[in-house]
Amino acid sequence: MQISSRFTIAVHIFACIEAFEDQYKLTSDFLAGSVNVNPVIIRKTMSQLQKAGLIKVARGTGGIRITRPLEEITLLDIFEAVESIDHNHLFHFHDNPNPACPVGRNIHKILDGHLQDAQRALEQELAKTTLADIQQETLACLAKDAAADQQG
Repeated sequence: MQISSRFTIAVHIFACIEAFEDQYKLTSDFLAGSVNVNPVIIRKTMSQLQKAGLIKVARGTGGIRITRPLEEITLLDIFEAVESIDHNHLFHFHDNPNPACPVGRNIHKILDGHLQDAQRALEQELAKTTLADIQQETLACLAKDAAADQQG
């Protein structure tokens, strides 16, 4: 099972906003160029982030503003904004296990607790990292790249 790329695209958008907001007009085309996806995907993701109250987008002008301090937005906030989790369950359980089968009859009892523990661990880990942490790492990478460019 794989979580969709919406989450990493959303984090990438935030990193671009912080890295480039003073240098470039941040349009969906600009962001799509960095993420290397169709601008429609960027617009859909930004719409989800705006609906969650994490960003404000000024239509037409390319203005994107993060609505809270970076220290107050966690990766979990972003994950919850863009990932479609059915009834807050990360794992989708197959429908209608056969009740006539001893395994089918008991599979929920067997797996549900383990899957809930795994989801809780993921959520706890995502909650530990803020956008301030991501910004700090992004700026460090940009500085390292700039130094390498000057030497090369």
